[in-house]
Parts: sequence; C-alpha cells; structure tokens
Amino acid sequence: MSKREELVVGLDIGTTKIACIVGEVTEDGVDVIGVGTHPSTGLKKGVVVNIDATVQSIQRAVEEAEHMAGVEITSVYAGIAGAHIKSLNSQGVWAVKDKEVKESDIAAVLEQAKAINIPQDREIIHVLPQEYTIDHQDGIKEPLGMSGVRLEAKVHLVTASVTSAQNIIKCCHRCGLQVADVVLEPLASSEAVLHEDEKELGVALVDIGGGTTDLAVFTDGAIVHTSVLAVGGHQLTADIAYGLRSPHSEAERIKHKHGCAMVAMVGEDEMMDVPSVGGRPARQVKRQSLCAVIEPRVEEIFMLVRREIEKNEYGDKLASGVVITGGSTILEGMPELAEEVLGMPVRRGAPMGVGGLVDVVRSPSYATGVGLVQYGVKNLGITHFQRGDADKRTVWQRMRSWFGEVF
Repeated sequence: MSKREELVVGLDIGTTKIACIVGEVTEDGVDVIGVGTHPSTGLKKGVVVNIDATVQSIQRAVEEAEHMAGVEITSVYAGIAGAHIKSLNSQGVWAVKDKEVKESDIAAVLEQAKAINIPQDREIIHVLPQEYTIDHQDGIKEPLGMSGVRLEAKVHLVTASVTSAQNIIKCCHRCGLQVADVVLEPLASSEAVLHEDEKELGVALVDIGGGTTDLAVFTDGAIVHTSVLAVGGHQLTADIAYGLRSPHSEAERIKHKHGCAMVAMVGEDEMMDVPSVGGRPARQVKRQSLCAVIEPRVEEIFMLVRREIEKNEYGDKLASGVVITGGSTILEGMPELAEEVLGMPVRRGAPMGVGGLVDVVRSPSYATGVGLVQYGVKNLGITHFQRGDADKRTVWQRMRSWFGEVF
C-alpha cells in the first residue's frame, strides 16, 4: 500500500479560517501527521462568496499541512455548512426477495427513503440510517443477514443548496484537489467530540464557528435532527468593535485575550488596554465592560439553540445534555452560561480518539477538521483516495448527475 493510500485529509472550509488536517491510518487508529491553517476571507456565514479569495486560503492551508506532513495532498473530505442546510426524517419500505437481508436490500430500502420531493436547486448530501424494522421487529441497527420479508428503514436526510456545494467543489478543484465527499460540518464534529454512550442516551452537539452555529441532535445512537443557525463568533467580534470603538482586527484579539461569556466571573478591578480608531491613543477599560458586550450575544445564540431544540420536541430526550465545540467556545464562561440558558448539563468538547499531533489539535477549533478525517476513515475507507474510484457515493459522480459535466 502506497503512502498516499494510507492518508485521509479533512478540509474545514470555515468563515474564520481554513483548516487542513492530514491523518495517517495505522493499526491503532488514526494519527494526525499534518496541520495547516490560514485565515478565511472568501466566505460569509459558511457560504463561499469569493471564489478567488477562498482558493488562495485553501492553497495556503494545504501547503502548510503538506510541509508539516511531508506528503502531497490530492484528495480531501470537505466540510459544508450555512443557513441553506435543511434536514428531515423519512422512511422507506422494501420487500426482501430471498427472505434474508443482503447488502442490496439495504441499499434499496435507503433509496426508497430518499424518494421524496425536494426543490430542483437542492440535493440530498447525506442519508443517515436511524433504525431498521424487519417484519415489525423494530430497533434493529444492523439488519444484514437477518431473516424476514419486509424491511423498513427510518433515516435522517440532509439537503443542501446545489450551488453552495458546487462552489466548494470548484474551489477545491482549482487548488488541484479531488473532493472525496462533501460532509455536513456538525456531523463531522460529532465524530471527533462525542462519546458513543452520549449518543445512546441523547445529546445535542452545538458547534459555534465564526459565521454559523451548527446543531446536531442524537438519540438512541442515531442522528435525528440537524440545523444551521446563521449566527456565530463574527457577531461577537463585530459587537466588541462597535461597543468598545476599536478596530475589527483588535476586537478579535481582545476577544481571545480578555473575553469572558459571563460578567459575574470577572473581577471589578480587572482592567485592559483597548486600541482606538483613527490614530487616537489607547484607553484603559474595565474587563467587565467587554464581558457586558459579549454576554448578551452569547446568551442570544444559546436561546436560538434552545428554541430549535424545543421546537422539535427533543428537550426531554437529551439525558447527556449538551456538548459545545468550535473556536468560539474557547471563551471563558461559555459552558456555565450555556447551562444557565439551556437548563441542562453542558461540557466543552475537544477532538479525541486520534494520535500523532494530539497537543496541536486538542482544541475545539479543530473539531470539524479532525472529525472530517475520522468520518473519512469510518465511512469510506482509505482506498477511496485512488483516482478513478468507482464508488458511486463520490461527489464527482454526484455532480455529473446534477450538471451533466465535470468541473
């Protein structure tokens, strides 16, 4: 097996930064051998708005990861987010021909579950099985080889804007990268930060990035709801810049260095230097003033999450509570404020289950990138990196059917 075939690469195309994570498949699991990041300037609320700027950011991040790992990257699993993401639950039914469930029967019942009417400008990007029923025996997770004549499947379907997915693939292609698959970012993050027992008991994953807040709800070990809220860390930075009358770049620095999500956690005598705009001298400002700007916005984000959970009636099914992750959750006081607003246990989630450069990626900001690597290993295997792969799930073949052409 060649070196390239042992690699799985995750590309987190975020609003704030592009992160490229190189994972090497080993006997013990996955080792992170390369990490590359670069500020992202071509996206807004998770959607590509400037292809040239996005291409340049991707190239810089990939080059950094290649240099660190000492390999050439040719194929990636790319994350997708944005308010255009919509999801729904569906069911399919299939008659088992030989009274024993084969892989072809499972594929057929999933195709039946996909047979729903959706607008022409949207496409299904994920079909996620929740449970199977064979001859009215429900709760089956793995039906392969079981006896029966009637197979039913409950699935979670995730749909995205065709043009948004097209633009992500176009950006990667301009960088000379093949896209092995386009993966919903909260689904990827869940691979990196959630324990299996949390998924069984019921848990909500809240991934707060720069431009969006992603929500994924799991019960009985399966994903039952996903949504993307068009609010994130960028709003915090904008509020700080406006409230403290400071340049945007300085507001971002102040947020990371002095920010706290709860005013009550900050002492009254704590002061900080705040640069002014227009060449005016810097000022001494109470740290509580900064936190008084941050707290209402963070509270609003968690209120939106709470409404989304309650609207879909999952509030009483989350015995494990909530796991928050993403770069914006590094702020001090985030879990405490989340518990106060959501009314359930909250923990901060960082990537786990990988080896190699663990200290580098052990941060909520790398949850999606590491999760994309783990998703690739778990779902499509390492042979998916070969060019000309006949796997029908590849995005390139999917795009041929959408547009009748290869980008």
